[in-house]
Amino acid sequence: MRYRLTFVAGLALGYVLGTRAGRERYEQLKKSAREFAQNPAVRNTVESATQQGRDVAGKAFHSVSEKVGDRVPDSVADRVRSLRERGQSAPVEDDWGTSNT
Repeated sequence: MRYRLTFVAGLALGYVLGTRAGRERYEQLKKSAREFAQNPAVRNTVESATQQGRDVAGKAFHSVSEKVGDRVPDSVADRVRSLRERGQSAPVEDDWGTSNT
């Protein structure tokens, strides 16, 4: 799925950069993309997919940590610990304008 999205994004970017329609067509495409991204159905789908991904990642983490145990190098364990602490703090806005909750 990620590769499809990358392909579509590259295709759109190539079209925008290669078009001779000029600024007007670029603004029209930009407006359409913004409307699509702000659509409540799209936002809800993105949020539910994000939450599902976090749930799966959490389950995978617990499964792996049970099997691996203390065999993880200290540097990796420290990094995981810092990421956990960061995730437990107040929600932070990311570069895309969505919360990390």
